[in-house]
Amino acid sequence: MFLTQKSCFFLFLIVFLSALSSVVALGANIICNRIPGLAPKQKEICQRRPDTIVAIGEGARQGISECRWQFRGRRWNCTHLGSEKATFGHVHILGTKEAAYTYAVTSAGVAYSITQACSQGNLSSCGCDRSKLDGQYSPKGWRWGGCSADFRYGLEFARQFVDAREIEHDARSLMNLHNNRAGRKAVKDRMGTECKCHGVSGACTIKTCWTTLPRFREVGDFLMKKYKKSKLARPTKGKRAKTPIVLQLKRSRRTNKKPRRSDLIYLDRSPNYCEYDPDLGSLGTVGRTCNRTSVGTDGCDLMCCGRGYNTHQFTRTWQCNCKFHWCCTVTCQSCSERTEEYTCK
Repeated sequence: MFLTQKSCFFLFLIVFLSALSSVVALGANIICNRIPGLAPKQKEICQRRPDTIVAIGEGARQGISECRWQFRGRRWNCTHLGSEKATFGHVHILGTKEAAYTYAVTSAGVAYSITQACSQGNLSSCGCDRSKLDGQYSPKGWRWGGCSADFRYGLEFARQFVDAREIEHDARSLMNLHNNRAGRKAVKDRMGTECKCHGVSGACTIKTCWTTLPRFREVGDFLMKKYKKSKLARPTKGKRAKTPIVLQLKRSRRTNKKPRRSDLIYLDRSPNYCEYDPDLGSLGTVGRTCNRTSVGTDGCDLMCCGRGYNTHQFTRTWQCNCKFHWCCTVTCQSCSERTEEYTCK
């Protein structure tokens, strides 16, 4: 619930994905003007490169989907992202570690989607990584070939578009910029290499390789580890006039230690998310499904915050033991089981 009109443009992009498919028919100006909340620089990019907006929207949606998967068993579970209430900005903005993850994974999603669209030939301004199209040999004896993902282009484009929102130069903007960069770095550091052997009878006398994107789940998993170790930062005055505010780790005031680029940082401690409180960015856990036998965050004790839970019994029915008879029918039996579901009071 930390998204306001300042940053909810990602959600508008998702809402308008269907309309963006008709960019050519409607014209870039009309489409870009239909996306509320875009900063002037973002609107300029949209009008100049309307084909990228579809990829940006897909990346934002991928980031939100990953956020929901990673937090599916926690009190805060990203379900507010994409909701009508969050989309129209009627929410309070907090600099919590959950906000840090949201910004990082969404920025990573945009960089990932742009890079993928380049490799697939969906964008006119980019394609395969040109620096790896010369067929030169690496020190390990193989040569570059195929279509290497141009992740540098994807990272830079995502930086220009995503970071264009943060123009206030206050502590929250610095936090967002840091976490945006950490998300993009997570994509960069997880780029892989695939190779193909060429030679007689399968002999690997010549091997060509190309860079590939990781599975986005790997990026989400890494950022989740960073979320669990996220650092509390504090704003302080910078030594230079051009940088009046910098962020330093809260526990390192004496050493003025700056957070690492891969760290996720936050400014405000998280609420417990037990009760509904939109001012604190909490939807509460009433009605949430929980696991009665788990002692983890998805367990009924923790999820329900000690309020107890309701038990719902129902029968699940499905077709089973299906057999094919020549010719040409399939007969199945009907199987059922009685099961229980637990929801927080």
